[in-house]
Amino acid sequence: MAKGTKSANGAPPDAPPSLRTLGEYLNLAPSTISMVLNNARGVDSIPQRTRERVLKAAAKFDYYPSFYARSLRQRQTYSIGVLVPDLSDHYATEVMAGFEEFLLDNGYFYLTACHHEKSKLIEEYRRMLMDRSVDGFILIDTLLEHSMKVPVVAVAGHRAIEGVTNVVLDQNRAAELALRYLYRLGHRKIAFIRGESHSSDADERWECYMQVAKELKLAVPPELIVQVRLRVPRPEIGFGPTNELLHRGTDFTALVCYNDVSAIGAIRAISEYGLRVPEDISVIGFDDIWNAASHTPSLTTIRQPLRQMGLTAARILLQRIRGEVIFPAAAPLLPALVIRESTCPSGLRHARMKRS
Repeated sequence: MAKGTKSANGAPPDAPPSLRTLGEYLNLAPSTISMVLNNARGVDSIPQRTRERVLKAAAKFDYYPSFYARSLRQRQTYSIGVLVPDLSDHYATEVMAGFEEFLLDNGYFYLTACHHEKSKLIEEYRRMLMDRSVDGFILIDTLLEHSMKVPVVAVAGHRAIEGVTNVVLDQNRAAELALRYLYRLGHRKIAFIRGESHSSDADERWECYMQVAKELKLAVPPELIVQVRLRVPRPEIGFGPTNELLHRGTDFTALVCYNDVSAIGAIRAISEYGLRVPEDISVIGFDDIWNAASHTPSLTTIRQPLRQMGLTAARILLQRIRGEVIFPAAAPLLPALVIRESTCPSGLRHARMKRS
């Protein structure tokens, strides 16, 4: 074919393939081809042999359906905005692992923005993702201030905001599992590392711990309470507060940590102070992140079903986008107590002291 001439269908020879190209090749209507390639509703009415011909021809011509055309036609971009504090946070990565495959299997792409718990960035990234016409949002441990124009599902969200479904852990049940377990082991002097309010779970978790402590008639004086101050997902968040607690000189036999990362830092601080976990001080974490079981000693913790929470968030969001189901404001999930090596009966401490 001479340079500058056109193919039989009127297109230049180097033009990308189109539905018209496939239609002429297959002798099928472009609408039929489009239905097959987009797996649209009603595709089951097309004979299997015809569907196979369409897919083979698309591969032959290296043809892909136009994402933008499909978006305009269906008024969806098939993209989700994800706001997360920090991608190095084990909590966030476990939640994302729960929804990633589900979104991809359903033909959705997601755009992730890390806001590092800065309210200005949360708002800026929200606007940027809205400008890119995302169909909805998944928020992970992110404090939202107001409603949005698209469906939103918040993992560890606790604010009642119109249009937002909160996938939450039953924090009261978690507090009961942790404190009643330590109580059964004989611990009565229990210290706490409290989370800061920049984490969406922190305040509710603390209130639940204090309610259960009251029910058990456990005294929690101020000198047995320290607080996470650093905003980094590293063991330092537990190391410093535990050092502070130990140097106060107040006796305690167990330490309840805000999360597993702070618990790992706490165990290091206790060891450097010359004490042993769990013989001198039992330590319990929260989340059951991937290295909680491999740490030395392995960490007793409250397991959040993080992957299930991510999967639940994605499933609810897509159903809301499609208008299939109306969901309540909250979707609670249950925690579990995982007993490992970092806790033991409080009597072991005194037994060791008597032997020495």
